[in-house]
Amino acid sequence: MFDATNRSDMDLAKHTPPKDLSDRFALRTVKIMRFFADSFFAKRYGHRAVVLETVAAVPGMVGGLLQHLKSIRHIRDDQGWIRELLDEAENERMHLMTFIKIAEPSRLERTLIMLSQAVFYNVYFFLYLFAPRIAHRVVGYLEEEAVISYTQYLDEIDAGNTPNVAAPQIAIDYWKLGAEATLRDVVIAVRADEAGHRDRNHELADEMAA
Repeated sequence: MFDATNRSDMDLAKHTPPKDLSDRFALRTVKIMRFFADSFFAKRYGHRAVVLETVAAVPGMVGGLLQHLKSIRHIRDDQGWIRELLDEAENERMHLMTFIKIAEPSRLERTLIMLSQAVFYNVYFFLYLFAPRIAHRVVGYLEEEAVISYTQYLDEIDAGNTPNVAAPQIAIDYWKLGAEATLRDVVIAVRADEAGHRDRNHELADEMAA
């Protein structure tokens, strides 16, 4: 399991400025995605989280697959990238499973989830195939926006605008939370995960640029 919950020194407001045209392309792409999410979901953060995690669960699996194929094609060690990317995908999948329990999306929203995943998978597959550095930068910026969204979600809970319901059992088991854990505890754990993915994907993009 990806573990970021104990990173007390994690900078939640961290932003990686774009260094070149490809980085600016990655940032602009994510900002456009953020605009549509804001327009459709507004402050329905539970439902926003469901769609966000549907998309976020794709890159690690795609990257792991293509790194696996690259490793066996070139007959060389993958430097641990495959396992790391697959762990990221599994972590994001657990985020999705958790928020499905919390938000209980409607049939329309479930259809949107399937469409979003279908479109994003194919776009991201070819992006990673031909421009893996940009692909990791896109994920880095996507995770920056995820941290912002979960911080806003937390603010809504603290302000009493969103009920601080009991954490679903799947979240308690996965993050090893206390039996009395609430939605607030889940959001904090998920936000820490996303900040970890943010930093790591920017690092991977930088490694590819070196």
